[in-house]
Amino acid sequence: MTTTRTPRMDYDEALDRFEPVLGLETHVELGTASKMFCGCPTAFGAPPNTQVCPTCLAFPGSLPVANAKAIESTIRIGLALNCSIAEWCRFARKNYFYPDMPKNYQISQYDEPLCYDGHLDIEVDGKTVRIEIERVHLEEDTGKSTHMGGATGRIHGADYSIVDYNRAGIPLVEIVTKPIPGTDRLAPEVARAYVTELREIMRSLGVSDVRMEEGSLRCDVNVSLMPRGSSEWGTRTETKNVNSLRSVERAVRSEIERQAAILAEGGRIVQETRHFHEDTGTTTSGRSKEEAQDYRYFPEPDLLPIAPDPAWVAELKATLPELPSVRRKRLQAEWGLSDKDMEAMHNADAIDLVEATVAAGAPAADARKWWMGELARRANESGTALAGLPITPAQIARVTELVASGELNDKLAREVLEGVLAGEGSPDEVVEKRGLKIVNDEGELSAIVDQVIADNADAADKVRSGKIAAAGALVGGVMRASRGKADAARARAMILEKLGASE
Repeated sequence: MTTTRTPRMDYDEALDRFEPVLGLETHVELGTASKMFCGCPTAFGAPPNTQVCPTCLAFPGSLPVANAKAIESTIRIGLALNCSIAEWCRFARKNYFYPDMPKNYQISQYDEPLCYDGHLDIEVDGKTVRIEIERVHLEEDTGKSTHMGGATGRIHGADYSIVDYNRAGIPLVEIVTKPIPGTDRLAPEVARAYVTELREIMRSLGVSDVRMEEGSLRCDVNVSLMPRGSSEWGTRTETKNVNSLRSVERAVRSEIERQAAILAEGGRIVQETRHFHEDTGTTTSGRSKEEAQDYRYFPEPDLLPIAPDPAWVAELKATLPELPSVRRKRLQAEWGLSDKDMEAMHNADAIDLVEATVAAGAPAADARKWWMGELARRANESGTALAGLPITPAQIARVTELVASGELNDKLAREVLEGVLAGEGSPDEVVEKRGLKIVNDEGELSAIVDQVIADNADAADKVRSGKIAAAGALVGGVMRASRGKADAARARAMILEKLGASE
């Protein structure tokens, strides 16, 4: 069997020859209790086709009623993205056939979005990049098709398809950027940072759980290339429904490498949708968009226009929470961190965890040390996100308290964390079960020191003769004899005292 090799160019070479232009369309499922135009529940994971009704299944005679909470949430998103809010707009019917669209059209917004002309500033590699927002509009989500049989999980080659309409009609916000030129070699990182910041804004607003693995946040990634020195933008491709932050970055990089190889060989880029493959980090062709599709938009006749009261919009703006970028700057100042340290915490998704640990009573430096050190290492080893580790900020705060009180040292604290992560109970329960408290009893510690001095006569003689550095070997012996549970500083002082030496 003959296979067609997808041409690729080395990333650095591609960026030497071409300049990328990005465009990002991010879809956010709103966390409302009911669907956009009916009263059906929206909980994720319900049995297929159990959260449906005549309206979201488009039965004849059923009429939509707009979800007021979804409209409010969309306005709050627009305000957080520095958008203008329309004084008057309306829904439209976007006509196209898909099996997961019960009505054979989608209620969306066309030339009259609810929010428009905004921007979002992001930090990438120490630089501020402004992403211009074209529009934020509200629509309804589609159902979910699952293609059974075949090797790819897609409709081509499948034996049959099944459709779950539970998701059909859930409120969906689409955030569309204007073209993003000038990102150069940072294009993949810019795309990831932008979607990351959007996700954090949605969380801070409380409008969505933005769980990419469940599809409540997904991104369409547009990429085009133009030769260096050219002012004419190239033909773009649209990689659909990318559902992880890492994949957003990889999809941009993959398309840059693929398009550059085609253009360098004298080929042309086909305007099309593409699919991203997590296993290979590459994209494959989906549906051609060489000719503009006529969706036959027309105003939705069954819904009234939206005319937000300016006073209400001003009230919503006044009640916006502290936005993530502002919060990061505040916490950085409060915790005395460098830009590099704060960026590392942000990239590790550790800020919320550290803040919660501080709120539980831990010093900021200690909270950061444990989350970005031992716990980050264990998360990497297990392939788990920090927040997914089976340990709480309150438990970390308790460990720092035990260290500060002298009941644990760092070595023993790591053993306590290991026990908590293994499900052995709270920090105090792990300390008790494993017998991990530092040896603070003077008599017990004195006996250990006497034995170590007796077993290491040569080192003891050196200390007596004034070679204080030799005390280190004796302290090490005490720590081994106590299985790391002795107070090293107290043991050293006791050794010097017993040997008649001083610093």
